[in-house]
Amino acid sequence: MEIKALHSLFLKCNAVCTDTRKLQKNDMFFALKGENFNGNEYAEKAIEIGAKYAIVDEAAYNTSSQTILVGDVLKTLQELALFHREYLKVSIIALTGSNGKTTTKELINVVLSQKYQTTATIGNLNNHIGVPLTLLSMTNKTEIGIVEMGANHLKEIAFLCNIAKPNYGYITNFGKAHLEGFGGVEGVIKGKSEMYDHLIAHNKTIFINTSDAIQIEKTKNATTFSFGNRNESLDVNIEFKAAQPFVTCHYNGLEIKSQLIGDYNFNNISAAIAIGNYFKVEDGLIKTAIESYTPSNNRSQIIQKGSTKIILDAYNANPTSMNAALLNFEQQPGKKIAVLGDMFELGNEAKQEHQNIADLATSMEIDKIIFVGENFYKATISSKTVQQYKSFSEFESNFDLQNIKSTTLLIKGSRGMALERILELLN
Repeated sequence: MEIKALHSLFLKCNAVCTDTRKLQKNDMFFALKGENFNGNEYAEKAIEIGAKYAIVDEAAYNTSSQTILVGDVLKTLQELALFHREYLKVSIIALTGSNGKTTTKELINVVLSQKYQTTATIGNLNNHIGVPLTLLSMTNKTEIGIVEMGANHLKEIAFLCNIAKPNYGYITNFGKAHLEGFGGVEGVIKGKSEMYDHLIAHNKTIFINTSDAIQIEKTKNATTFSFGNRNESLDVNIEFKAAQPFVTCHYNGLEIKSQLIGDYNFNNISAAIAIGNYFKVEDGLIKTAIESYTPSNNRSQIIQKGSTKIILDAYNANPTSMNAALLNFEQQPGKKIAVLGDMFELGNEAKQEHQNIADLATSMEIDKIIFVGENFYKATISSKTVQQYKSFSEFESNFDLQNIKSTTLLIKGSRGMALERILELLN
């Protein structure tokens, strides 16, 4: 079936779904395959539940008038997303970077939604499946789409840009993330900059933070909209005031008090303010939006449990974000305990990067540091205020609730470590 014809059927459906457990009546089911599952096997069940159509790529499962056989379900999903994106002619802002993507995306969305009908990436659905699903969630009511793009190897951002065809783009930063897939920091810069390459080639607008020299260098030949914390000829000036613990900044004579901790979140807030300014959202509405946003999903959350204040930043971690979190944590008043979990996808750099973070953490004014995970367990540490556990279960067996009372507790680690489980121990 041609994509145009499939799109006509899609418009008669409520939404696209790839998981029968989440399927709603009149959805279009795409039978994707994974390492441990074959979505084709669920096509009949999807129709029984209420799917209007099921897209399959194995003839044995093309069993009714509601099943549609294609050559490759994933490729068809991506082609349908591209067709739908061009059909809607919506303005798309693409977003990538090593750290802060999701927080920045949510801030941009809350600001722009003060004036426009927006559709943004849900959670971190930012890969070769998530980006198409985001595009297909947009309707003719969507005025601006905000599409987060993640990558762990070269040419992935370029591929996603060719599906989303963004009108605007922003890269949060270039840090030490996914070093294994990118082959080092230079690979990270090259991979993330594929967004710049796409936008420049199509004469689109790039938002740049002038505090980042790489952003300035990579966009010399681009149409840009600049912002920063400097008294220069920028399009938007935002002044950092404090992060004690929440970030406060000044913009166009307004004081904006966020609910985000850590001065590293200043750049994320600034991007949302600048993009709101570009799209002519009123200053007062920008202030309201930023001040009303509260983090969730284990990202820089402040949680109070009895006398213990918890900084929960356990959604993900890499050397750059771990460094920033520790620098912020050291500034917190009172007794401080840090629980740090392994950082994943660092490849050959894993041993050295974990040692670097261990050296940094133990050099700081932090009362107690607990390392969890095989890589941190191997780090050489001489401090008597440090504990090292090879696994979470080993840490759990030695956990003493009494030791963390009347403290500020930082919890930071990669997604695979799932350190938010510590909250259950506190209960």
